[in-house]
Amino acid sequence: MKPWTATAKDSDFSTKLHNILDEKFNPDRPNAVWYSDITYIWATRGFVYLISIMDLYSRKITAWMLSKTMEVSCVINTINKAKARRNTDLPLILHSDRRSQYVSNEYIKAAAKMQRSYSKKAFPWDNACIESFHAIIKREWLNRFKIRNYQQAYKLVFEYIEAFYNTKRIHSHCDYMSPDDFEKLYAKVQNDSLLLAG
Repeated sequence: MKPWTATAKDSDFSTKLHNILDEKFNPDRPNAVWYSDITYIWATRGFVYLISIMDLYSRKITAWMLSKTMEVSCVINTINKAKARRNTDLPLILHSDRRSQYVSNEYIKAAAKMQRSYSKKAFPWDNACIESFHAIIKREWLNRFKIRNYQQAYKLVFEYIEAFYNTKRIHSHCDYMSPDDFEKLYAKVQNDSLLLAG
């Protein structure tokens, strides 16, 4: 028996799954487009899985979860974390690939107030931003360590996302600011505009 689970099993390629995002990578506000994806992290005791949600406006990781399995509940829990932390009052696109977790009934229910968007079959470019993040966290941080188990992996992921990537790592997309600073600038501009209008 294999000590891991397949990570890239695509599921429903029906015409019901629309690509609403359609390579529009520059929304004009936070909470307009979220990405979600799953990647594996190798540990000496077997794979663990990182589920991430990125806000496309700032490239900020708004929610993440590390799991020993790839069950749908892990994806749902990550979405619920993001919904609890972010403003979802305005229209919001939630984009993913077509693997089974993202076409499940549980996922559809969790994303009921969002526009669900899916990458086209054999067309991965719409997932490039979140996949780039997963490549970066491995290249810049996780690959430096011989990860033993889930606990060590969790500590390393927490350190990278919460103490560096969101708060300190600059991005050319964000005019060489961190995701946090880029969103703070957006909030300041909006507040200044309201003051001027009032």
